[in-house]
Amino acid sequence: MAVHTAAHHSRGQVLPFRESLLAMLGLSFVTMLVALDQTVVGTALPTIVAELRGFELYAWVATSYLLTSIITVPIFGRLGDYFGRKPFVIVSIALFTGASVLCGAANSMLFLVLARGLQGIGGGMLVGTAFASIPDLFPDSVVRLRWQVMMSTAFGIANAVGPSLGGFLTQYYGWRSVFYVNLPVGLLSLVFVFRYLPHIRHIELRGAMRLDWPGALLIALTLGSLQLFVEWVAQHGFAPRVIALLAVSAVSAFALVKWEHRCAQPILPLDMFRNRSLAALFRLSVLGGFAMFSLIFYAPLLLQGGFGLAPKDAGLVVTPLVVFITIGSIVNGRLITRIPNPNAMMFVGFGLLATSCLGIILSTRLTPHAMLMGFMMFGGLGLGFVLPNLTVFAQQTAGREHLGIATALLQSLRMIGGMFGAAMTGTLVTRMYASGVRHALDADGALQWLAQMRDPQILVNREAQRTLIDQLVHAGHNGALLLETARETLVGSIHAGIAVAMVVAVVSIWQCRRVPPIKIKRAAEPAVSAE
Repeated sequence: MAVHTAAHHSRGQVLPFRESLLAMLGLSFVTMLVALDQTVVGTALPTIVAELRGFELYAWVATSYLLTSIITVPIFGRLGDYFGRKPFVIVSIALFTGASVLCGAANSMLFLVLARGLQGIGGGMLVGTAFASIPDLFPDSVVRLRWQVMMSTAFGIANAVGPSLGGFLTQYYGWRSVFYVNLPVGLLSLVFVFRYLPHIRHIELRGAMRLDWPGALLIALTLGSLQLFVEWVAQHGFAPRVIALLAVSAVSAFALVKWEHRCAQPILPLDMFRNRSLAALFRLSVLGGFAMFSLIFYAPLLLQGGFGLAPKDAGLVVTPLVVFITIGSIVNGRLITRIPNPNAMMFVGFGLLATSCLGIILSTRLTPHAMLMGFMMFGGLGLGFVLPNLTVFAQQTAGREHLGIATALLQSLRMIGGMFGAAMTGTLVTRMYASGVRHALDADGALQWLAQMRDPQILVNREAQRTLIDQLVHAGHNGALLLETARETLVGSIHAGIAVAMVVAVVSIWQCRRVPPIKIKRAAEPAVSAE
């Protein structure tokens, strides 16, 4: 066992440059592994459902992954604080990659949903431990910001190429290849992490470590039932079983707080929430996730379904949104250490995000593509200023003992915020669109076509549109006019949903005032041991 002393920390990094570079390459491959999976699978889903014939489980391909990952992120984030992160990163890569192979071999939708749940456990372990490994390697926050650009770049590249790669693989090699592509990336990241990532522990355990299994179970119940509540309320409204899920989440959360107060080694240290800075950053993570996911999920539908753009053109217009997250992160890393008030970057970031939402709300199908791309660029740049700073500020504030759980909670809360954002915006869009289409069809005496037109996806599928127009014309209706009315209704409903995201971004600007001034300063705080 090699022990890295404080002398290494005086340079701001635990390892020499070459070893730091190789360790960060491993973590960057891990980031690409998770980001690629999230983007390529969505493109292949319609093809998967057509072959496996299980449309009733369509949403669960995404839900099962999200459910298990949200639960496992905070649990393994805390365990990484106690036992070091390297073992969990290695196990999570192996689990994620193995589950990807199972997904590719699925012969039914149920099998695929279960394999995606297993993959989500690996993904949650990765997110909970890999992101917190960066401050392990670079205790100095100034040095860390420079190196963190590698992770942001890997994430941006994966997000930028993911949709196109998913479409290419599905078209030429079949949908199973979108899961098998994780195999080489996973093996590459495993080699780099195993060889070059040091095993660092920050908490010196006194006596035997007793895992807080009741706390872990209560976290799973709280987050799991909350996630299912958000998913189901959009589909079924406030049915008794949906309300029961919310009740289970609330009771579990109450029991979790009571238990963690009494537990000697809590998996969720509640004193973090009494820290004014951390509490404000946690709230901003929820709000940022809400606005980000609303924009990312519904901007493509607006462009394709509302403005009638071809998938290729819509993909080109949306590309600046993901590319400029990376560019914004790089610019942020350069600026944040040179300005007297680093908090200002958060104000600017949320301001740009609100401006992006406003631009999309005001846009129409006649808006030039270059202007739409400009609005997307503002959104990406804003997120590039916000996301890395939330992480760095929280790590700076939490201290070494709570570093892993603070980083993991930020990721979990962002996903929870995104889950609420996507669900709330989706519910608003679905209800407004369905109501507008029903009214238009009723006025024209064509209500029998409501089942075909109530799903906005009809406005994306051009072949289905031609069939529908022929049916309407054959029955004596103006099919093209009814479809155009549906398109205008979709535009209005998505504009309303994005308006909610804009309000959330504006509220976030106000919330930034609650974050006490953060100083990005050099710190030489030694780790307990590194193996």
